[in-house]
Amino acid sequence: MGWLWTIIVGGVIGAIAGAITNKGGSMGIIFNVIAGLVGSSIGQALLGSWGPVIGGMAIIPSIIGAIIVVAVVSFFLGRR
Repeated sequence: MGWLWTIIVGGVIGAIAGAITNKGGSMGIIFNVIAGLVGSSIGQALLGSWGPVIGGMAIIPSIIGAIIVVAVVSFFLGRR
């Protein structure tokens, strides 16, 4: 049950990052989950695990990391 909670929280984090960067709708739900999970690991590696923790992820560093992931991916794979 823990992995399901992690995927849900990762999807929400990815959706928040997509909404902040205005790229969330064009990437899809699967990418939002992946961006949330990868962004969470990047954000916590760079910023530590401070702030509220839900599903094993510190929310604020995870959102910042997901914003970085979404921005970098949309830069390289953006529509031309």
